[in-house]
Amino acid sequence: MSKDNAIIAYALYRVSTKGQVDKVKDDIPMQREACHEFAERMGWTIGKEFLEKGVSGFKVSAKDRDAIQDLKEAALNGEFQVLLVFMFDRIGRIDDETPFIVEWFAKHNIRVWSVNEGEQRFESHVDKLMNYIRFWQAAGESEKTSMRIRTRMQQLTAEGIYRGGPVPFGYMLENRGRLNKKGKPSYDLAINTEEAEWVKDIFEKTVKDGYGSFRIANYLNKQGVKTHNDSKFQCNTVLRILRNKLYCGYMVSGETVSPQLMDLQIIDERLFEQAQYILDERDKNNDEKRKIAYQTKSSSLLSGIMYCAHCGGKLTAISHTDRRTRKDGSVYEFTRAKYLCYHKSRGLCECDGQSSYLAFKVDEAVVETVENMFASIKDSPDEKVLKKHFTKEMQSFKAKQTKIKLDLSKLEKQHEKLEKEIARTLTGESAFTPEQLSKVIAGVESQITEQLEKLDTLNTEMTDKKSSMEKIKPLYDRFKSWSEEFDECTLEQKKMIISQIIDRIEVGRDYKINLLLNMTYQQFCEDWDTVNK
Repeated sequence: MSKDNAIIAYALYRVSTKGQVDKVKDDIPMQREACHEFAERMGWTIGKEFLEKGVSGFKVSAKDRDAIQDLKEAALNGEFQVLLVFMFDRIGRIDDETPFIVEWFAKHNIRVWSVNEGEQRFESHVDKLMNYIRFWQAAGESEKTSMRIRTRMQQLTAEGIYRGGPVPFGYMLENRGRLNKKGKPSYDLAINTEEAEWVKDIFEKTVKDGYGSFRIANYLNKQGVKTHNDSKFQCNTVLRILRNKLYCGYMVSGETVSPQLMDLQIIDERLFEQAQYILDERDKNNDEKRKIAYQTKSSSLLSGIMYCAHCGGKLTAISHTDRRTRKDGSVYEFTRAKYLCYHKSRGLCECDGQSSYLAFKVDEAVVETVENMFASIKDSPDEKVLKKHFTKEMQSFKAKQTKIKLDLSKLEKQHEKLEKEIARTLTGESAFTPEQLSKVIAGVESQITEQLEKLDTLNTEMTDKKSSMEKIKPLYDRFKSWSEEFDECTLEQKKMIISQIIDRIEVGRDYKINLLLNMTYQQFCEDWDTVNK
């Protein structure tokens, strides 16, 4: 007993989450009390206590846990004889690591004890096996707990229930009398009407004015708008807002998406999708593939979407200062915006085009072309244009269908004749052998199968085209609204519209301009796929 009284025990207490501290049955005060009572019964003296708050024994490796490393150092220094925990899983729950940590302490003459499970010994192979099984089970329990929590969170999301966490800008928490399992108020998300207007502004400036996240953040900060942390807006804050589908009324958790919650919708879905397109385009690393300019500050209307018609390289917008000499010999300077062929100016290729083009000449020509294009559909009734487009598509399908049916009919007649010819071979009246006819018939049957598959594919495409009419209507509405707004738009807004309806603008010598329309909107304009000016 006197020997036991001299035994020094170091205690380790751990909880996985901050929420467990002082709140649930496995909290640290409870572990401490149990360990002290146990040590007193055993006649040990608790020397030091190591606390880990909010540390997952399943996710965090021992090498990253200060408490484990400090205990190992103390063991090497011979400071204690017993490592005491409330339960062994307080040491950790990693099945391919924790058993060996326990064994390490045992090999260094440290007895490892649990208040609830006794001492972990390593006197036989069975002891080692039981040690491994214990932590393998602990790891499994952690995985099950994690899965249960994840599943419940997904269920809450699917039900459109706020799961906690930071409240997104544009929303606030509201007590609607709902209680949780503990009988405490459970708050719901609600739209903050004042912040919602700023959210709309963020999306409008991204889509219509082409603002980047840095520019929007500066704009909001100048207006004195603060985040929920009472901080200034940063680029990342703006991007998180633009990427959050909650503003369309959908709660999202991983692959789980709730039904649309109209009382949480701030942004129209079409506006949201336009913003995603712009963000995705600007996120492209390859400038040659990007169709949306990084920013719209430049006074040049088409900066970022221009190409040299001779070498295919992008044209860069620059401000160039020219000097002229008057008749009296005095020199005067004036600055003009130009589009510069970077490859030509740097001698990077054998470009036979001009080095630069006056921006106002190119801009005026492109704007005039776009205005003419919009004028051609501005006064057309929506239903008439869409019906015309749909009818044209259906006529093309029906023409293909008729041809396939005609070919199929010919093949079927040929197949019928060949089958009759088989009877003639039996009477010796045919010039062909049964083997020859069988081979030909097999070839015809293969062609018939191929034509039937083509017909089936075509019928599916026709069905899909009919159902896609609902998708075409919103695109046409956007195109039509651009045609009505274009004349009154700001330079920035015109730039964003042009960059979305035109895939490529090429400029060559003598200001020969070639415009290639985006396929999405080309379908609404007859003979406007490529425009030369």
